[in-house]
Amino acid sequence: MTKEFENGSGYGNTGSGDRNYGNDGKGGVRKRRRRIAKPDGAVRKITQERPKKEEPVEIRLNKYISNSGVCSRREADEIISAGRVEVNGETVTTLGHKVQKEDEVKVDGKVISLTQKVYILLNKPKDYITTTNDPLQRKTVMDLIEDVEAERVYPVGRLDRNTTGILVFTNDGELAQKLMHPSGNISKIYSVELSQPIEERHFYKLQKGIKLFDGFMKPDKIALIDPNDKTKLGVQIHSGRNRIVRRMFEALGYEVVKLDRVIYADIDKQGLARGQWRNLTEKEVAKLKRMTRLR
Repeated sequence: MTKEFENGSGYGNTGSGDRNYGNDGKGGVRKRRRRIAKPDGAVRKITQERPKKEEPVEIRLNKYISNSGVCSRREADEIISAGRVEVNGETVTTLGHKVQKEDEVKVDGKVISLTQKVYILLNKPKDYITTTNDPLQRKTVMDLIEDVEAERVYPVGRLDRNTTGILVFTNDGELAQKLMHPSGNISKIYSVELSQPIEERHFYKLQKGIKLFDGFMKPDKIALIDPNDKTKLGVQIHSGRNRIVRRMFEALGYEVVKLDRVIYADIDKQGLARGQWRNLTEKEVAKLKRMTRLR
């Protein structure tokens, strides 16, 4: 699908030295040396470095909160300013306050701790709700990743109950916030199957963009997956508006019978069976972080 979609088939488509060593008076570093004798009586020099003294590692409080998976740094600043954070039993409202890893930090009375960052890719099946819990006891995407060895892992954005495909989970609150924010401009590609063939006039109308109740919407790209089957299309968007792909087609009188997110931020689900998950590779995580920095 991706290759044909890309081809546009169908309707047209620092500085200073260590103080332990001293200064040589010439801007360089004077290191302590000792001489040892070789068997033949010659003398050679070897460098012996003093072990560096370990100093307590401090981290800004908002970063500590974000790295614990609670929220983004910006949201952490709001939580701190509201007096909802305690450090070693004392309420802290000063932005920029620093803590050490061994300090006890509480948010809303609950102790939080730094956790290892986890990044997961799920191939979501139908009939699962994208939420961490459901009062109606329906199946949620959290049921599919219950064997993940990490606490407080959340889905990044959402897919509606009947939409399948790529869904990212993480406990990296800052990255998740950037990915979901409209300014993130994250690209997604969907495979769409309609209940009836799309008419050429409607295809070109979608290319130019249409007006919906919540504003104008124009896909980044739209193409037929197979020129001989006008019920199946590929749609690329960067909008995160609710049910946006379905609503575009519904506005023209079409019913979307299948909707599958096949690519998210240039990451695909190739080789990942429906309902299965895997850890994102280091390269994929770096790509997501690089994308959010560029925005």
